[in-house]
Amino acid sequence: MNFLQNLEDSLYKGFINQAKPSGDRFKPTLLINNTKTNDTVLNSITEELDSCQSFLFSVAFVTESGLATLKTHLSDLNRKGIKGRILTSTFLNFNQPKVFKELMKINNVEVRLSSMKGFHSKGYIFSHQTHQTLIVGSSNLTAQALKVNYEWNVKLSSHENGELVHHFYQQFEEVWENAQPLTEQWITSYEQCYIPIEYRKELKNVAEFPEVYTENPLKEAINIKPNKMQEAALQQIQLVREAGNDKGLVISATGTGKTYLSAFDVRSFAPKRMLFIVHREQILQKAKSDFIRIMGGVESDFGILSGNLRETDARYLFATIQTISKEATLNQLDSQAFDYILIDEVHKAGAKSYQKVIEHFQPKFLMGMTATPERTDDFNIYELFDYNVAYEIRLQEALEEDMLCPFHYFGVTDVEYEEGVIDEATAFSKLITEERVAHLLQKINYYGHSGEKVRGLMFCSRKEEATKLSEELNRRGLKTVALTGQNSQEERILYVDRLENGIIDYILTVDIFNEGIDIPSVNQVVMLRQTQSSIIFIQQLGRGLRKHGSKEFVTIIDFIGNYKNNYLIPVALSGERSQNKDNIRRRMKDTSYIRGISTVNFEEIAKNRVFSAIKKSNLSDMKILREAYLELKNRIGHIPQLQDFIQHNSIDPLVIVQKYTTYHHFLLKLKEINPLVTVYEEQVLTMLSLEILNGKRLHEILLLELLIEKEQVTMDIYEQSIKSHNCTSNLETLASVQRVLDLSFFNQGPRKKYGSKPLVVFRENSIYFNEDIQESLKKNTSFRAMLMDLVMGANELSKNYKCDQALTLYKKYTRKDACRLLNWVSDESSTIYGYKTKHGSCPIFVTYHKNDAVESSVAYTEGFISPEIFKWSTRSNRTLASGEVKTIIDAAENNIDVHLFIKKDDDEGGDFYYVGQALPDKENIEQALMTDKNLKEIPVVHMHLALENTVESKLYHYITSEEN
Repeated sequence: MNFLQNLEDSLYKGFINQAKPSGDRFKPTLLINNTKTNDTVLNSITEELDSCQSFLFSVAFVTESGLATLKTHLSDLNRKGIKGRILTSTFLNFNQPKVFKELMKINNVEVRLSSMKGFHSKGYIFSHQTHQTLIVGSSNLTAQALKVNYEWNVKLSSHENGELVHHFYQQFEEVWENAQPLTEQWITSYEQCYIPIEYRKELKNVAEFPEVYTENPLKEAINIKPNKMQEAALQQIQLVREAGNDKGLVISATGTGKTYLSAFDVRSFAPKRMLFIVHREQILQKAKSDFIRIMGGVESDFGILSGNLRETDARYLFATIQTISKEATLNQLDSQAFDYILIDEVHKAGAKSYQKVIEHFQPKFLMGMTATPERTDDFNIYELFDYNVAYEIRLQEALEEDMLCPFHYFGVTDVEYEEGVIDEATAFSKLITEERVAHLLQKINYYGHSGEKVRGLMFCSRKEEATKLSEELNRRGLKTVALTGQNSQEERILYVDRLENGIIDYILTVDIFNEGIDIPSVNQVVMLRQTQSSIIFIQQLGRGLRKHGSKEFVTIIDFIGNYKNNYLIPVALSGERSQNKDNIRRRMKDTSYIRGISTVNFEEIAKNRVFSAIKKSNLSDMKILREAYLELKNRIGHIPQLQDFIQHNSIDPLVIVQKYTTYHHFLLKLKEINPLVTVYEEQVLTMLSLEILNGKRLHEILLLELLIEKEQVTMDIYEQSIKSHNCTSNLETLASVQRVLDLSFFNQGPRKKYGSKPLVVFRENSIYFNEDIQESLKKNTSFRAMLMDLVMGANELSKNYKCDQALTLYKKYTRKDACRLLNWVSDESSTIYGYKTKHGSCPIFVTYHKNDAVESSVAYTEGFISPEIFKWSTRSNRTLASGEVKTIIDAAENNIDVHLFIKKDDDEGGDFYYVGQALPDKENIEQALMTDKNLKEIPVVHMHLALENTVESKLYHYITSEEN
């Protein structure tokens, strides 16, 4: 199907009859910001931008944050030599002078300013090789309009000869010719006459935004109301107490107002005396000040216990752990002196100093607060609080609730030398070369910061790097200081104060600012070190997430080298903990999980480095799985079931069983249990773990649920269950279910591994487990529990698939999966050499980027011509007269369903993305010659497969992109 025909069909569908069958790529579309589906106007603009040959924007309003969402895309286009033009204005004095300075940094974009009265256009035009795309409507180039606001925009595709697109181009050119070029001189002139719009500087609720308020000299409680998160948390904490518990743990992302929350709860609890414990002295005064704002009272009610200050008689005592944990201090304080105790950064409570204090006091209520309860020191923070998680809000939820300062994360390329890219083994001398410093300055200047002056933190990999790099930056005109563990607390406080007051531009450090320090005005965080752990990554990113009146967002610039732990970047940003490589890849190619106006962006080369790290990582290594397992076990207080892993977004159970066959075997390896099942019971669990747990077909799961509940069910009852779940109930599928559960579907090897005999017996109208399984269910409670857990876990995972059709678009399947789900009589995956036609279906499996070692006879020229057309090749030594080829060519006439499965490369294992049904385009079929390994010419047939569904853009770009 050619482009024009596809376009005509799409336009007919969009403007005349929506029932018209056509691909989705060119149909007219209404673009809105849909928070439920994570679809945004920005997604469509960046997709068009990434594949265009040139572009034009006509937008009245531009903000720094809006421009930031496109900077990596524009940088990649610049590397490819692709240019664009932006037409904007000074209408209503909306555009700030600084945004024009940011526009000047983008070398491949020419900008002009319209002097037209009332210039208020919002349109984006993209020129592609075959067509033009227009996005026109209500969205200006602002982050709010592109990601959050309720906007209406229409996306239209046009041939280059289309009249509508010519009107747009003509209008653009007319205004462009009369517009003023953007220059440094023009910006200087504009700055002198610019009058800011005051309503843009409205302050937010003080509970979310406390740092913009001055001290209250009267020490009276300010009428501050809890924000949305704090109201919910206060209710949950109260429920914990009402349930008779005397401990509660609050898990709250950095910057979400934990101190204010604790003050609200203390005010509600009204203790006779309260103790607030922190691990650093510089936090004490801030905590005390915050409590005074919330609670009011006389100055003497609030005291400090730290260093030389010993105000131990105060009603509300704020103490450092270093001082209060001293034997002499504890001896002076009665064990029941405080009826409410708060511990900040309570994940440190495994230390002896904390344990000593906790054991000494007997409060009526103990509250712990942390942003990172997951620890690597084997201390179980959840157990300390009797597994009472009173409230939890992580980074994603906090962003969605607008509790944090929005951020724009940029994964950028680190410098590359002749001997390679910076990695763990790079010599120190290479970290501070002229070339790297220049590269660093170029990137931090290009990606910029919100606000008039940079206030930045740089996290370096080594102390020597921080010190030397600070010297190099100072030599180039910046004002920076290096702070390491060797600097005193007084020095740290001094330079933090200088940073906040704009006296210096950057503090360079290694890891001393990972947590426990507030610098609300930080507007740029630069990461120059390898990603050590997702916990540290989020801690460092969090240094900029405090809201502050001087910034609208924080810029995170992460220099990505060839580090083996690069895969932790998408893990940390998304909160992904499944240890499933496919899930992590998905987080790289689709970053829409970041809510609000925040964005995650990777330069193309940097993205490829992360993908490379994902490929090379061994996420099923026992050490990694053990840590994740213990983390969940610590949280829930018992050995997890498979359902617990799913419910708590922990390890993907499929990762466990793919390596250890069964969860029971995994627990044995961990020495968590002694053997609980017989050899045959283990074989049954193996079959269900490897074949059913994935949830790819609900039918088997529903039957197993019935059989666990009842010893025997009728076919009628089973069919009723299938229909009640709106699943397909044709005879072919029911027969396939029987073959799977009686093991006749499987080859001899798997059958033996699964115990050889049918798990489920189908006799006339009755269905039941075999006698051995029935006996085990009665006598072995452990086996019964494991079987139920497997089936319930499979039921949960089945929600990822559609039950009314055999295959779900864009999900991953193996060749064996295809045989089973397409209702083949037996597993013929070992003989599907790329494709096979049988039982009314023809699955085709393609590895898109073939290994260099693949022989020329099978390294066909295959690939997407467009998201609707795939150029495919048969096996070698096939002609147009070959029976298997003729069968596929005439698939429609033969009632054969052709299904196309594609994986990016062999590093993805044996799973392929299902991209839908397809039919050969009979106008694009040809017999050709290719050379085999013996340099002999042999025939092959090439054909275009027209897909029933246009491949979703993110998957399309992921599969087709070349990676390093």
